[in-house]
Amino acid sequence: MERVKTGIDGLDELLQGGIPEGSAVLISGGAGTGKTIASMQFVYNGASLYNEPGIYVSLETNLKNIIWNMESFNWDIRSLQESNLMKIYRLNISYAKTREEVIQRVDEELNTISQLVKEINAKRLVVDSIASFGVWFDSPGLIRAILFEFVDKLKNMGCTTMLTTETRGGRREFSAYGVEEFVTDGVIALYFTPPHRSIFIKKMRGTDHSKIPHPFEITERGIVVNPQDRVLWESIK
Repeated sequence: MERVKTGIDGLDELLQGGIPEGSAVLISGGAGTGKTIASMQFVYNGASLYNEPGIYVSLETNLKNIIWNMESFNWDIRSLQESNLMKIYRLNISYAKTREEVIQRVDEELNTISQLVKEINAKRLVVDSIASFGVWFDSPGLIRAILFEFVDKLKNMGCTTMLTTETRGGRREFSAYGVEEFVTDGVIALYFTPPHRSIFIKKMRGTDHSKIPHPFEITERGIVVNPQDRVLWESIK
């Protein structure tokens, strides 16, 4: 099996060397746990360390904030963009008013993302955050159907994909609407119980992985996982 290295210090050791190529992996957690940083790092490391072009798609944050966040870690984003190793794109469906308009707009945006993937021959793709879909749909069943179709179309683009979603931060919560974890191939949960941070791989299809939580830190170069130490479940609030 081909694996895609995240390049995040310590994380690949917990995944037998990396994420199975072509998978869609959910990064879940409460506010401030590091979801956006982890997904940014995945795309940046792919471009800067492995020469694998990547696309970062945001549903919530404006492009200037995204670039500012990345540059705060001294990541050379601009040269990667100029070299077509990275694209940053803002997915916008906010002006759609009805359910039908939202579905149509999502299809249009997926076509745009597909074109960007082809333009730079992208190997990695991030969507941050799919929890935003819940703003337009009040039925869990409909949200699940929309997300399943959305993720399925993303996987057809041939990239290894990370999607983030917000939770209330509980240790047994892995999605905002109770459906995201079922439409992805893997789930990586991040927790923040001040001052401690921990990471837990709930599932990863096609590979063995660590079954216990491990500590991690957010450093000046991004997330660093300690694969040798473990975190007790009882310490995660």
